[in-house]
Amino acid sequence: MLIGVPKEIYPGEARVALIPAGIQTLLTAGFEVVIQEGAGDAAHFGDEEYRSSGASIAPTAESLYEQADIILKVRQPLDSEVPLLKEGTTLICMLDAWFNQPLVQQLAERKVRSFALEFIPRTTRAQSMDVLSSMGAISGYRSVLTGAMALPQYFPMLMTAAGTIHPARVFIIGAGVAGLMAISTARRLGAVVEAYDTRAEVREQVESLGAKFVEFDLPQEEGGATGGYATEKSEEFYRKQREQMTAKVSQADLVITTAAIPGKMSPRLITKDMLHYMKKGSVIVDLAAERGGNVEGTVAGEKVYVDGVTIIGYTDHPGRVPVHASQLLTKNVSTFLLNMSKEGVLNVNMDDDIVAATLVTEDGEIKHAGLKALIEKESV
Repeated sequence: MLIGVPKEIYPGEARVALIPAGIQTLLTAGFEVVIQEGAGDAAHFGDEEYRSSGASIAPTAESLYEQADIILKVRQPLDSEVPLLKEGTTLICMLDAWFNQPLVQQLAERKVRSFALEFIPRTTRAQSMDVLSSMGAISGYRSVLTGAMALPQYFPMLMTAAGTIHPARVFIIGAGVAGLMAISTARRLGAVVEAYDTRAEVREQVESLGAKFVEFDLPQEEGGATGGYATEKSEEFYRKQREQMTAKVSQADLVITTAAIPGKMSPRLITKDMLHYMKKGSVIVDLAAERGGNVEGTVAGEKVYVDGVTIIGYTDHPGRVPVHASQLLTKNVSTFLLNMSKEGVLNVNMDDDIVAATLVTEDGEIKHAGLKALIEKESV
């Protein structure tokens, strides 16, 4: 079977789904690989590197889609790409399926077999395929660097002849993959770090990285996490959380928010009223900006100023380090593909929990039960 890797055309996307170093693994497994001309340019991988690694080069997207049996992408196909997908093609990418229901319907109608990488379960066996964790770690790292560059002060404590500089105070909301990476990065830069998470069981991880774990007096609610992901809480829970969080954000120089819930808009954790109590010149990096943000006033993809506070809502943190982001994606995607193939042929086994969780469309139908139910409900 022939694997095709097109050039990403999603606005601002610099990553590529497969780097030259990952091609040999797929060739050894019995696949052939074709790369669209210039697909790796934004990630600093040239066509000649791909050729040297054993891939062929397709001059256009049309020629690539026409010959490929399997398409590996970073982002979901845009409107101009969907018609290029021929019947029977297997598409593997981050579909963002909950928020792209019309696309899911189109893929089903075109009889494309599609897999959504964001649905990979957070299990031990799936760790090497987990794109959200790989990209979340990059986002956590980049969030601290972005915040530090926007902050009008030093991060570390410095004792100089001109006086002592006190370390920056960083408050991180959410101790998942992104939050933990943000903690370790902020600590390496010399900040005093505190972190909060609704899951008390992450305290040990937070403290092992040198941060203080913050606890709030909040009502107990069923279900802390499902499949490794946070679950939605009640509005009363969020209201009391915001009340107690005001004191923490008012003391911080940099706040990083990471709270995201699969298939839902981001919970609002910091209101404009809370911003009023923050220090002038302080910074918030909202990693949940793409889904409305954890902060009232966040603008996705932009840096804004509200009541003396800088709010950064960039949504492309992994794309800002495309070399390593693409390297990690290559490992994730290749491992996912090889898990359901044998001697260069796909073997889609629905008894495999990873395959079952990620299959979205096949044979003209929407196979993902949750998406199918939601789409049918909204079409009534």
